[in-house]
Amino acid sequence: MPNLTLAELTDEIEANVRIALAEDIGSGDITAQLIPAERMARATVITRESAVICGTAWVDAVFRQLDSRVVVSWQVADGDKVQANQTLFTLEGPARALLSGERTALNFLQTLSGVATRCRHYADLVEGTGVKLLDTRKTLPGLRQAQKYAVTCGGCHNHRIGLYDAFLIKENHIAACGSIAAAVQAAHQIAPGKPVEVEVESLKELQQALEAGADIIMLDELSQDEMRQAVAITEGRARLEASGGINESTLRAIAETGVDYVSIGALTKDLRAVDLSMRLSL
Repeated sequence: MPNLTLAELTDEIEANVRIALAEDIGSGDITAQLIPAERMARATVITRESAVICGTAWVDAVFRQLDSRVVVSWQVADGDKVQANQTLFTLEGPARALLSGERTALNFLQTLSGVATRCRHYADLVEGTGVKLLDTRKTLPGLRQAQKYAVTCGGCHNHRIGLYDAFLIKENHIAACGSIAAAVQAAHQIAPGKPVEVEVESLKELQQALEAGADIIMLDELSQDEMRQAVAITEGRARLEASGGINESTLRAIAETGVDYVSIGALTKDLRAVDLSMRLSL
């Protein structure tokens, strides 16, 4: 499944920002009204810690929607590694707009940079193995596409975006359909050409998924020895994805079993926002 690109997210970004500004500003920023409307200002945004940057387009959209006179000048780009106290961007324009947009802009930037930073850390752990690390649907409601874009900025990859762009046949789907073969056959009839992935919990189920013609087979909490056996059994007839109970201490060894993918919910679920700061000068 292809990674999301920024060009695909134009409408999404504008919608994300509209909702966030409405949530924060509501009927109007009453504190900003303390400042004369004609007063102009300059601001500098820095990071207080090392990070991988993501979210520049969301910041641009915040100030574009607030006041077209605000000029955003970036010194970094999405995917760049930065160090503590490094300047990320500067702002020039009406002081009211700079202050009203500060929190919303930094919320997007610190959150998406947090995802990108975590992903870069995990990607570094498997460097040289050839495995691709995949995200999951464990994302913040309303920010899935933003987070999945951030995953790519950190050097990892996108799994399916939602329930509409690929099949992922799990235990309950199999039970409801009657068998792995019946579920895969139905998937091919419902949406020919869509990727069909089957989750298996044993090597016996792996064989059934291969015989059914699954494109991708998810090895759910199989042991590392079972994963190596699965690679040998599959012989390239399907792509293999390891999933379930994977952490930093086991990731490298799992990647070295020969599977094609490893999916990790923590890439988007367990994020920690990057510490950023804005300094205003008149």
